[in-house]
Amino acid sequence: MKAYHLNLGLNDYQQTWELQKKIYLYKQKNKAGDFIITVEHPHVYTLGKTGSRNHILINENEMKKTGISYYEIDRGGDITYHGPGQLVVYPIFDLNNYYKDTHRYLRDLEKTVIVTLKDFGVEASSDEEFTGVWVGGQKICAIGIKVSRWITMHGLALNVNNELSYFDKIIPCGIFHKGVTSLSKILNKKIEMNEIISKILNSFKNVFEIEGVENITLDKLSPILDANL
Repeated sequence: MKAYHLNLGLNDYQQTWELQKKIYLYKQKNKAGDFIITVEHPHVYTLGKTGSRNHILINENEMKKTGISYYEIDRGGDITYHGPGQLVVYPIFDLNNYYKDTHRYLRDLEKTVIVTLKDFGVEASSDEEFTGVWVGGQKICAIGIKVSRWITMHGLALNVNNELSYFDKIIPCGIFHKGVTSLSKILNKKIEMNEIISKILNSFKNVFEIEGVENITLDKLSPILDANL
């Protein structure tokens, strides 16, 4: 199966969420290739459907003052943070073309990140108890998904160059006893986002055995989605 890569750069969370929904509906009706969206978001906290508001350590007024948005969304998982310098990846895959196994899909997302980090000389691992990717006991990548009719939404958030202090105002993923880290913190240098996007796309291709990944622009994709919804 072929995949299309859409890089949105820095893009509003709500707009990206609506785009995911459009692609999801399009894939329900059309035998199209899969999609991989890469994006950075302005500062935002998102709470999954199994999460607890008690894991948010900042009130709404403080969020507004510091320019942080907040959304309660339909993915699994708890509270997490997205912001500039963090690479968020939304694979919209039809698992009918791979395997009908949500747990395996989660593990393959973790594997994709682990392989990507290895390209930077960083040894990362998964955890049998907690979803995500870890380096030395600290979380470097959060994962939260939705699967409906075996089509996936949402995905992973890899800490690359983002400011980690925003995690101090939440209990990330509802996990009290573990911290967070980033690739730039581990390597003590800023990472070019285009470089890690290229590497993670290649990892997706290898882990999921995708035939090829073709770049597509929003200008080209939007008319196709609108005409088929």
